[in-house]
Amino acid sequence: MDDLLVALAGNPALPPALVDRLIGPAGEDLAHALAYRTDLTTAQVRALAVRSESAAVVLARDGRLTAEDLESVFPHLRGTAAYLQLALLDEGRGRPEWARRLAAEANPDIRQKLAACPDLPPEISEVLAADPDPEVVAELALHTTDPELLARLAGHRHAEVRIMVAANPDTPPDRLAALVANDSPAEACLVCDREPIPFVHAPHCDREDCTLLPGMSCDGSHESAVHSLRQRAVDNLGTPMSALVGFADEPSMSLRWALAARPDLPPEVAGRLAGDPVPGVRYHLADNPALPVELMRRLAADPSHEVRRRLADNPRLPLDVLAEVARTTRIGPALLPRIAAATYAEVLDLTENPDPEVRMLLAARRDLPPEVRDKLAADPDAKVVAAVAGHPGLGAELLSRMVATHGVRVQSSVAANPDAPGDLLLDLARRDPRVPKALREVARHPNAEAGALEHCLADERARPIAAGHPALPAERVAALLADPDPQVAESAAGNPSLPVEAMARLISDRAR
Repeated sequence: MDDLLVALAGNPALPPALVDRLIGPAGEDLAHALAYRTDLTTAQVRALAVRSESAAVVLARDGRLTAEDLESVFPHLRGTAAYLQLALLDEGRGRPEWARRLAAEANPDIRQKLAACPDLPPEISEVLAADPDPEVVAELALHTTDPELLARLAGHRHAEVRIMVAANPDTPPDRLAALVANDSPAEACLVCDREPIPFVHAPHCDREDCTLLPGMSCDGSHESAVHSLRQRAVDNLGTPMSALVGFADEPSMSLRWALAARPDLPPEVAGRLAGDPVPGVRYHLADNPALPVELMRRLAADPSHEVRRRLADNPRLPLDVLAEVARTTRIGPALLPRIAAATYAEVLDLTENPDPEVRMLLAARRDLPPEVRDKLAADPDAKVVAAVAGHPGLGAELLSRMVATHGVRVQSSVAANPDAPGDLLLDLARRDPRVPKALREVARHPNAEAGALEHCLADERARPIAAGHPALPAERVAALLADPDPQVAESAAGNPSLPVEAMARLISDRAR
């Protein structure tokens, strides 16, 4: 793969004539990259489809390669026709006769991909439901929306099919409850299909042809398959909670973990999980909107930092509890759901909070009224100022004042402000000491000009970003094609300011 040509293929300024020159010798990777261009002509679409299977699939999914193209222009593509037909069927633009033909394909991979396509004709679903390969039937079980078919597949002899029925949100609730109870056990699973039982798959299996996951096991009861089914059922909101409450005391940590995230979790079950010894279980419980407020207050004092951090993300967390969590937990200037939903009166209260961590959380909100935004911009605490610095609407004078007052602590946040003018970005880029993160923000800022970008090019991590900035002079971009850092050279190849002559020369040099 020629990474420079692949990068050039994504350059929006690449002229049509040079696109043609790239298509001519294109291998799989280059053709795939070219397929994502939105300016391809009909002739270029067809030429790419002929050269590359993966490009043809991309074009088919995008609607630029049609069923008519497949039947009239590309009848000779026998090796790739099945996958192109699958792509169009998956997008709802295929032909029913294709589905009938693909359902009889000898390759189970093709039948499995067909089973994942939406809106299959009922007769095709019936054929796939009787497929001898359980993984084909399992794919159908995961994607079909037919409740009657799902009810039948819930009793399939193979556990892999039942697992996917348990994952399907269209499965009837009574069938999901029966699957969880394992009332009528399956006859086979992927493990006993392939290995003499009892068998436990080693964590570090060195067999190249082995597809079993680490730890999968079967002693005749298909125990790992049953566990996987129950995991899927807990994640499926169609499963009745009455079938799941017992999992609060289940030895399996992952089942308790999944149960803790259920939005229909009863308060008494949540109370049991709040005392779980595994922090990961309490972590998933903490941001569950179904959590009673009294349990939120309890978890605010949890010894695990991650539990308290996740609690901060709970959209129903009372603001006084959030303030308590902010004092004991490193949250950072993230916009939390409860802060985003705060009313105007609550916003005014938060601006007066004596704790700068709380004011910092408010400052991350980008739809603040101007008077609140400007008050936070003048806050005496640098972390509050840094959090509000990216807010649109702050004028150049106020942004400059932030930097003058707080220096390196706010430079990267000011550089990320969408309204930061070019002269301020230049000032930030040439300051000493350097702030590497600020240089990266300047390098990607649309208002950055050539002078500021030159300073960014002197920084190892900002250099690849700056090399792709369209404000760089054309000759500078062309010179960066020869940069020893491949990331820099590739960014330059994708830069729309790259001169057409340099593009043509690059193609000629690489085609030799």
